Amino acid sequence: MKEKRNATKSPQNVSGTGLVWLFWILLSTLMIPYLINRSATGPKEISWREFEVNMLHNRAVAKLQVVNNEMVQVFIKPQLDNSRQFKEIMKSTGTGPQYFFQIGSVESFEQKLEAAQKDLADREHVDVLYVKRKNWLQEIFFWVLPFALLVLTWFFIMNRVGGSGTGGASIFNFGKSTATLQDIDNKSTVTFDDVAGLDEAKAEVKEVVDFLQHPADYTQLGAKIPKGVIIVGPPGTGKTLLVKAVAGEAGVPFFSMSGAGFVEMFVGVGASRVRDLFKRAKEKAPCIVFIDEIDAVGRSRGKDTLFTGANDERESTLNQLLTEMDGFSTNSGVIVLAATNRADMLDPALLRPGRFDRHIYLELPNLSERKAIFEVHLKPLALDDAIDVDFLAAQTPGFSGADIANICNEAALIAARQKKKKVGRQDFLDAIDRIVAGLERKSKIISPTEKKMVAFHEAGHVVVSWLLTHTDPLLKVSIIPRGRSLGEAWYLPEERQLKTVTEFREQLCVALGGRAAEEVVFGEVSSGALDDLEKVTREAYMMVAYYGFNKEIGNMSFYDSTASRGSQFTKPYSEETGRLIDEETRKLVNNAYEEAKTLLMANRNGLDAIADRLLEKEVIFKEDIETILGKRKAPQTPIPS
Repeated sequence: MKEKRNATKSPQNVSGTGLVWLFWILLSTLMIPYLINRSATGPKEISWREFEVNMLHNRAVAKLQVVNNEMVQVFIKPQLDNSRQFKEIMKSTGTGPQYFFQIGSVESFEQKLEAAQKDLADREHVDVLYVKRKNWLQEIFFWVLPFALLVLTWFFIMNRVGGSGTGGASIFNFGKSTATLQDIDNKSTVTFDDVAGLDEAKAEVKEVVDFLQHPADYTQLGAKIPKGVIIVGPPGTGKTLLVKAVAGEAGVPFFSMSGAGFVEMFVGVGASRVRDLFKRAKEKAPCIVFIDEIDAVGRSRGKDTLFTGANDERESTLNQLLTEMDGFSTNSGVIVLAATNRADMLDPALLRPGRFDRHIYLELPNLSERKAIFEVHLKPLALDDAIDVDFLAAQTPGFSGADIANICNEAALIAARQKKKKVGRQDFLDAIDRIVAGLERKSKIISPTEKKMVAFHEAGHVVVSWLLTHTDPLLKVSIIPRGRSLGEAWYLPEERQLKTVTEFREQLCVALGGRAAEEVVFGEVSSGALDDLEKVTREAYMMVAYYGFNKEIGNMSFYDSTASRGSQFTKPYSEETGRLIDEETRKLVNNAYEEAKTLLMANRNGLDAIADRLLEKEVIFKEDIETILGKRKAPQTPIPS
């Protein structure tokens, strides 16, 4: 059954193979007469000496025939057909030449022949004929062969350039769609039960599936199903998984392809593939067409025209897609699903009602959704009885569904590496640490001076975050190198949608606490704060230019949420405003740095104690910090949630 399905699925491969077989059949046809001619019984090649002694002097030669001034054919007298010497050769060659020999030049041949017949009477001289012959078969073969090789080479290049899938299987199918068709025989095995934490999104797409399965329930009321559904969300939130569930549940033909599969280096191929895709879809209607990463072909027209041109291949492909989805002719029974994480780059005409009527926005899962996702991915694992799903969900704020799947797999790998029979709680914690901070590198050689500086750097982060009341709770601190970092502090972010000015400012202080500790203790700073400075600069700029937190700039935001400005050269503010933004950002960072230094100098004993504990144990936890700095104070003002 599988072989039959593959044969139906890739008809272009059949045509490509047919061209190859056609070429070899043509080549064989041209070679067969040549081979037959070579293998057939013909005149026997002899030397000049044999010709002179055995034939010419014995008066057995009837005539000689010089062919193309290169070869001499020898005809034996017919009356010698019963002689013992010539009987067999004359029987096999008939009236044709019985022997031949090669000559260097006609002049040399004539001189040698004249000398050999010197003793013979004139009437006994052998007649010599000169003929010109052409091997038409050989000439045709050598004329056709280069063209045949050229065609085969061109076909091979087109097969390579044509891309993967069925569309590029041959030059005759170069403009065909590369979409993969999933029907009843090879449909997706994913169902809605395998999708956890996306209840609202599942309800939206379930309605599409229900319409395809029970259209009368909707049409009798005059309702129309949306022509298109676009799913938008950050990477790893389950966009493609949700569509796989639709493919597994719909029970109708399902075409799937990537947006990049439309665009090629040749003009007109993308639009041709769009037409072919919807033509195939209408033949299979009712059906679903899924375009993954649609931003590859649906990018807004008119952007970056200075660099790419106003009428490039991508734009013509998008125009054809707009026409097929909602143009003069209707595509009844064809529902288009699309997924992207760059909805801000899509053309407004693509997103309007009538094309993509419904927009489904996926976000990073909350606590309850992460718990449901963990339960799905923990099913195939051999788990320890001490595993608490609620604890694992609480330890992974900001993780996507793909991150959680990776954690479960990494925990199983860690347990298997240690020859355990079951996956335990510590395996999951180690997996989280590895994914967040990278692989632990205990073998990395660090000098005592560098290790001490790293310890005080991380201790600075700890002290500042512990003393400020609007920062994320600290879990643990490590000075064991992980990934590209020499030390790391783990925090547990609270799940909230809003952040106040105070929270932003204290976050800047915490990020600068490491560099401030280096200056307080050593009197100079190191290059270890590169990542901290990058985060601080980005956050401070957002506070001033985006969120309107600065009094000098006022309640203004220069953030472009729609990316409508594209890659324009001018900024949305004047040079004077730009200088003011830079000055206010610098003031904000300097004030946060001075505040962090003040806190550390006022709590120098705690800073030294935490650094010493880190040098001793390399990893310390929240309980160790409480014994040194005491219980952390609760926020004095309520935090929006």
